[in-house]
Amino acid sequence: MGFEPTFSGSEEQKPTVSALPFGKEAQFEAVDWNAFYNWLLQNHRERIAKDIVSYARRYAHCLRARDLSEVAVLRKTLRHHVVKALSNLAKFLGVYEEYRRLVRSYGISWKGRTADELIIDRLVKVTSPDEIFEWVKQVKRERFELETFMDFIAVTGLRLEEAVSSYNLIVKLAGENRLGEYYNMEKQTLEHFKFKDLFIRRTKKAFISFAPKTLVQKIAEQTPLKSKFMVQKLIQNRGLPVRFADVREAWATFMTQFLRREEIDFLQGRTSANIFMQHYYNPALLGDLQTRALQGIREIQAKISM
Repeated sequence: MGFEPTFSGSEEQKPTVSALPFGKEAQFEAVDWNAFYNWLLQNHRERIAKDIVSYARRYAHCLRARDLSEVAVLRKTLRHHVVKALSNLAKFLGVYEEYRRLVRSYGISWKGRTADELIIDRLVKVTSPDEIFEWVKQVKRERFELETFMDFIAVTGLRLEEAVSSYNLIVKLAGENRLGEYYNMEKQTLEHFKFKDLFIRRTKKAFISFAPKTLVQKIAEQTPLKSKFMVQKLIQNRGLPVRFADVREAWATFMTQFLRREEIDFLQGRTSANIFMQHYYNPALLGDLQTRALQGIREIQAKISM
């Protein structure tokens, strides 16, 4: 699904930056979001530019009010994205140096979570996969329009952004009778590596995912999802927590019954491209991995069935 350059919605959904208190150079009536997006494309890939615009639009009112208290209390992983998005917006508006001083005055770190911190989080997390699978079922009950997507993300263990991209790509290619370019029916494998712009990013990668034929066929009959933010909002509107990161962790924990740790790392995109091509995408090895992965997936499907 392509990016729509004209932003629409109510005024509450379209925060504007007016009368920024950073000096005469920043007396803007409103942000030209289309121009901002095009400006971002000069140095960012399309998908990254979309995310920056989305975060910037949601938190531009903080920049306008010169009040980052809302940003300061965000969870660390989200705050990292918001701070960077507002940084780009500040550069676009010509108020970057003032923004930097504002960030420092609130004691906000520019860095995301380190690899060591993420590993420690995984070690101390005690959430049971069954608890997360119950959350998946709850979302399916409350938001029936997300039922198929929730099944998909639960059985693939993809990141939310990757899952939305994959889901939409299935819908798109199926509508064009080109699904075979992405989904290997014989191996029941979604071959993400064929679409590098979507799935092979600098720090986050997805090479392949195993997905049962019946599920992929069901996805092919759905309509595309607008964005990962829309998915999150639909869930929040029902008063439910957003736990997609926990779904990914639950998948990895549950699949240790069927896969080795290095195989889980491979399927969750924590393996380099060279190792992937040399050791995993090998017909002689893939069959055994497929058999065990699909066995685990069938058990996950049983746990989240309604």
